[in-house]
Amino acid sequence: MISIQNLSMHFTGEDLFTDISFLIREKDRIGLVGKNGAGKTTLLKVICGLEQPSKGDVIIPQGVTIGYLPQEKNVNSTKTVLDEALSAFDEYHQLEHDAERLQQELAERTDYESAQYEKLIVKLNNLNDRLALLGGNSIEGEAEKILVGLGFSHEDMLRPMREFSNGWQMRVELAKILLKKPNLLLLDEPTNHLDIESIQWLEGFLKAYYGAILMVSHDRAFLDNITIRTVEISNGKIYDYKVPYSDYVSLREERVDMQRSAYENQQREIKNIEAFIERFRYKATKAKQVQSRVKLLEKMDEIVVDDIDSTAIHFKFPPAPHSGKVTLELNHVGKSYDDKVILNDVNLLIPRGEKIAFVGRNGEGKSTLSKIICGVLDHEGEVKLGHEVKIGYYAQNQQDMLDMNKTVFETLDDVAVGDMRLKVKALLGAFLFRGDDIDKKVKVLSGGEKARLSLAKMLLFPTNLLVLDEPTNHLDMLSKDILKNALIQYDGTLIIVSHDRDFLQGLTNKVYEFRKPNIKEYIGDIYDFLEQKNLNHLKELEIAAKQTKVQEPVVQSQNKINYERKKQIDAKLRKVDKEIQRLEEAIGKLEAELAEQDAIMAHPDQHPDINIDNDWYWAYGQKKEELQRLMDDWGEKQIERETVVAEYDN
Repeated sequence: MISIQNLSMHFTGEDLFTDISFLIREKDRIGLVGKNGAGKTTLLKVICGLEQPSKGDVIIPQGVTIGYLPQEKNVNSTKTVLDEALSAFDEYHQLEHDAERLQQELAERTDYESAQYEKLIVKLNNLNDRLALLGGNSIEGEAEKILVGLGFSHEDMLRPMREFSNGWQMRVELAKILLKKPNLLLLDEPTNHLDIESIQWLEGFLKAYYGAILMVSHDRAFLDNITIRTVEISNGKIYDYKVPYSDYVSLREERVDMQRSAYENQQREIKNIEAFIERFRYKATKAKQVQSRVKLLEKMDEIVVDDIDSTAIHFKFPPAPHSGKVTLELNHVGKSYDDKVILNDVNLLIPRGEKIAFVGRNGEGKSTLSKIICGVLDHEGEVKLGHEVKIGYYAQNQQDMLDMNKTVFETLDDVAVGDMRLKVKALLGAFLFRGDDIDKKVKVLSGGEKARLSLAKMLLFPTNLLVLDEPTNHLDMLSKDILKNALIQYDGTLIIVSHDRDFLQGLTNKVYEFRKPNIKEYIGDIYDFLEQKNLNHLKELEIAAKQTKVQEPVVQSQNKINYERKKQIDAKLRKVDKEIQRLEEAIGKLEAELAEQDAIMAHPDQHPDINIDNDWYWAYGQKKEELQRLMDDWGEKQIERETVVAEYDN
């Protein structure tokens, strides 16, 4: 569908990638991976035309559409949530206008046999196919369905966009792209602003998506559940694996091991050749052999071992100070903003050593309760900390709480006390701040660097209750793994808010689901919770179905039920027959055209007025492919018809 050919990109004299080529097919599900700075986001921008390559081409067939979701975007919309989402259908309205214009033009023409008339028919059919795909008859319902899937309530639809945070506005941007139904989705960290339920909904949507997907993500579970192919950018080259992310990691290690072995063999060979040259350089009888080996060295392509990016934070939490058996007790805790109730009558008893996950949709109160526990938000009810409990709190916007005008070193040194002041540089080194990095101002740090600095700051003070609100935001996969291992080994009490299922798996032994204004407890880790949720959902559907059946006021006669059923099957049969007829007409027409072209190829001398060049052969091949597609569709419709007839007979 889309061909990337010999693409090169240079920044400040350095090659980001060089002569890379790969193909994106119609239904591909591709994860784009590589270490930070490898060029993943740049490649997405080049494919969708936002940046121009230094060399090479991105070949996009006519009519192929692309939708691009960046990591961040300033929306600044004055519309409501629903109206902003519906702006995705601007293309639909334009296509509708173009289709009406073509229909009018066809109605006024009388040259029914001309090539121009035929082209107009084909163009109109393509427009109608695109209109049918966009589903214009139910655009508002489709928009609401996707917005609800991404976490918006029905009440949110008429709220102005400006009332929502940037993260929620990015969800609307994602909804708009999904509603446009492009042939290729380019998604750069699409789960950054989503909660677990919205991520699961998006997974289901993308699995069933009709087009191709190329995405960058640090969510391992998300990649594994969607992608079937992994394209890696490494050392300016492309490596294409026909497997999901986790399988790719294993295959990549094997590839690097083979490269390392080949590199070592080559280095031994070079050493032997150089030793021979040095030994016999001045012997006339060996001059020919020496010259031959010099040329061999000059022609030899040096094997490069791809560097696996192993730089990641490295730390463990200090031992938790001793505390009482009960770490935290909440009695009748509540929180409201004006008439909006966020939490109501929350009662929790958390013993020492418990590891708990707070999950639920964004806006359901997870961060609110975290702030209440840490004493940074007023509330109703009682919050009782256990004996000698010391809290360490990592807020969702922890990076914004840093003093932007301080240096990295000052950020820690100004709050460190006692022996910890002697360990500040070592601690910063463990979080990848080395050399001149410690003198950088906080305001010039990236999001990932600020996240690492905030985590390092937490380690200055021993705690026995950690409350972490989305600590993995901006962390790469390796750093997330190290943070997870540190938390597993942490011997204090842990409360963590996260939407990253892979990160939470095996980390907690209890899950609290937030459904405003209440909280429900589940025993186990995140996947135990999700499994239980699915079972409960099925039970709720069964109960609802039974209730509907019991409440049915009128018992229909069997004859009437049979009549209605036959009527529905008749409608299905008519629809299938109509589609079969359309396909047969198209097949007949295409076969006639191909027969004419076959006759031309058999006797080209009898058609001197026809230029049989590469374009002519390409068009012939396209018709062959179209005929095969139509034949496949016809076969599927015949099977569908047999199924409907069998249903009729039963």
